[in-house]
Amino acid sequence: MKQMTLNDIKDYELVVDNFAGGGGASAGIEMALGRTVDIAINHDPAAIAMHKANHPYTKHYCESVWEVNPYEVTKGKPVGLAWFSPDCKHFSKAKGGKPKDKNIRGLAWVAVKWASFVKPRVIMLENVEEFKTWGPLDEEGKVIPDRKGETFEHFIKALRENGYVVEHRELRACDYGAPTTRKRFFLIARSDGEKIIWKKPTHGDPKSIEVKNGILKPWRTATEIIDWSIPCPSIFNRKKPLAENTMKRIARGIKKFVYDNPKPFIVRIGQTGFGKDRLQYPLDKSLTTITAKAEHCLVTPFISTYHTETRENEVRGQEIDKPITTVDGSNRYALATAFIERQFKSSTGHAMNVPLGTVTTIDKSRLVEAFLIKYYGTDIGQDLQKPLHTVTSKDRFGLITIENEQYKIVDIGLRMLQPRELFNAQGFSPDYIINNDYKGNKYPKTAQVARCGNAVPPPLAKALVEANLPELIEYRAIS
Repeated sequence: MKQMTLNDIKDYELVVDNFAGGGGASAGIEMALGRTVDIAINHDPAAIAMHKANHPYTKHYCESVWEVNPYEVTKGKPVGLAWFSPDCKHFSKAKGGKPKDKNIRGLAWVAVKWASFVKPRVIMLENVEEFKTWGPLDEEGKVIPDRKGETFEHFIKALRENGYVVEHRELRACDYGAPTTRKRFFLIARSDGEKIIWKKPTHGDPKSIEVKNGILKPWRTATEIIDWSIPCPSIFNRKKPLAENTMKRIARGIKKFVYDNPKPFIVRIGQTGFGKDRLQYPLDKSLTTITAKAEHCLVTPFISTYHTETRENEVRGQEIDKPITTVDGSNRYALATAFIERQFKSSTGHAMNVPLGTVTTIDKSRLVEAFLIKYYGTDIGQDLQKPLHTVTSKDRFGLITIENEQYKIVDIGLRMLQPRELFNAQGFSPDYIINNDYKGNKYPKTAQVARCGNAVPPPLAKALVEANLPELIEYRAIS
């Protein structure tokens, strides 16, 4: 009997997503191949429900990966790609010194099970960088220091004994078009004799020669994922005051990204206040064009407020260390500068013109906004349609210079980044369904963020799949 060639079997090959979660890997695979995955497996009903909402033509198995018989679910059809994203929290450094779970750490062995049962042509596995340190645990559930990496080497050896060539690397999502710095371990194993291909980065540091010469695109930034129309409440008139450490982080961020920054990130607030014409421009041009940068949280100093005409003799400026007057959504401000504040002890946050930091299962990123208005000696700015008002403040606290123009901060706003913004940062498409399952049941924000933090950035999956399985790109699923 004539042996089937790659061209003979490609129209019959299946694509399988183990540990499918909310669908990050599946979304990336679909971006690469133009088709949905055939089989998705996950033990979590909520995760499967989100996956079904976005991948309705996939066959879903809501059960433990160990309970699934690879040969039975594939019905004897060849598997072109089997993707694995086993639980990573018991490898991650974020786990700290807490006891590890041997059962969870052993989930990756299911890839060897698939290799021995149905021998997928290509196996891909994603995890945290620390996956390479996989080794035996002591009786207290702690990693034995001098045996780090021992189990990982056994795992690689088991794949090779099943006929696979194995390679692994660490990749950053920002280098492949996702506006996040998330860094992950990736393993590719092939059994078909073809070469493993690691796609070269498509994006890079804007300051690099490659970007300046047009070889690479500049990193996508946090600015892109922020919904600037969402209000950013003042940090001063909260019912429950912010924690002291939070205020200290905000203060450090204001100093670093506003006061000490020669070109702070600025958003223009137009005649419609927070409306659609609120644009972002680069500061290296005239002041009418302003840049915007965004990370996990946005901080903005508010400068001046104007309200009813009946109180026109009252001054509307104030220091940022005083409670803020009511801030409405009308055209009361000239400029706003922003940065991301992160809820980590040693973090100052980061600017808006770089990729968002790694998205975790618990939202640790907050947007800080500082609203500014021009400072005219003893006056602190004006309503865009009214005369200037006298300013009570005689000191120069909160005064900064931008492009040779003086501005003053009147308030600081703070809000958590919303789930949609975090999914945008991971590289999901804007229409990816995150707030409800396929039955229409709503997900709370905490569940949405958890799904996002556990997700594979789709652009990374896309890059690896399209580089190693180009022959499947023209294939369309057979009903």
